[in-house]
Amino acid sequence: MTPVLFRHPASLGHDTGAHPERAARIVAVERALEAESWCGFEPQEAPEATRDQLEAVHPAAHVERIRALAGSGGGSIDADTLVSRGSWDAALRAAGGAVAMVDALAAGAGRAAALHRPPGHHCETDRPMGFCLLNNVAIAARHARDAHGMSRVLVLDWDVHHGNGTAEIFAGTDEVLYCSIHEYPLYPGTGRPSETGHGAGEGHTVNLPVGAGSGDEAFVGLVERVVLPIARDVRPDLLLVSAGYDAHVDDPLASCAVTDAGFAAMAAATHRLADELGAPLGMVLEGGYDVDALARSVAATLRTWSAPTPAAPEDPPTAPVVEWATRRLAERWPSLR
Repeated sequence: MTPVLFRHPASLGHDTGAHPERAARIVAVERALEAESWCGFEPQEAPEATRDQLEAVHPAAHVERIRALAGSGGGSIDADTLVSRGSWDAALRAAGGAVAMVDALAAGAGRAAALHRPPGHHCETDRPMGFCLLNNVAIAARHARDAHGMSRVLVLDWDVHHGNGTAEIFAGTDEVLYCSIHEYPLYPGTGRPSETGHGAGEGHTVNLPVGAGSGDEAFVGLVERVVLPIARDVRPDLLLVSAGYDAHVDDPLASCAVTDAGFAAMAAATHRLADELGAPLGMVLEGGYDVDALARSVAATLRTWSAPTPAAPEDPPTAPVVEWATRRLAERWPSLR
């Protein structure tokens, strides 16, 4: 089955004005992908998410707050998070595209992507923040369980900012393994290694903070040497990437130094993992604010995913942070020993 890519012009109607999270991001991504025949993916228009799908993650009052604010013409939720008249439709399509992506993967697509705005991983259960109105990847993961019986989902978040919303939503369950590689300290101030979940979810939040200036060696090394072994222990039914590209060396909102090749290498690692586990693989777009770097890196990810399975590197990159994370987590995860 052909890989599927969900998008919708409503993403352009989320008017944030002079703001890093702007419509030009989607314009640049789609232009780059179209120039490469969508990297072998079949583009489809995203449906709207249903209220039931949204309220499986967010309380009705949260959903209604976003809808009503957009319906009244919009306004500011906080200094970073804006709503315009077109934001409700954009948010519905962003969440609906993530849900449709899961449906396509469950139907045998193998690879799929949801490329929309606004992003979602900062949105907590009942708190929109950090440019995010609804948590798209969380809605997708919950839909995978509710509609398709996928009892174990891996969410790998390589956005440079910690996905505090996704972590908060799934902190108490072992049905979702949330692994985040992010710069720390940085907005939103969460994502310390000691934040590991609670109750049934204890240990299923894996925070892998890196310092400013970290590049391909740290990010790719953490995916290859830490995330993949943990995933082999969990053996998820579905792999989802919260794919932010603001760890790029050209991005203006952080201080990491990942290159286009680094994002392609992380994509290759997830490609191999999905094939090894026999699990479908999808991505939900998060951050990335240098539009040219974003467009190139998204294309590198999808181009890698649509190619034959890449060979594993003979000697995956490592860095002090990789060695430290391996030692710290080996007691819990047998494959790291």
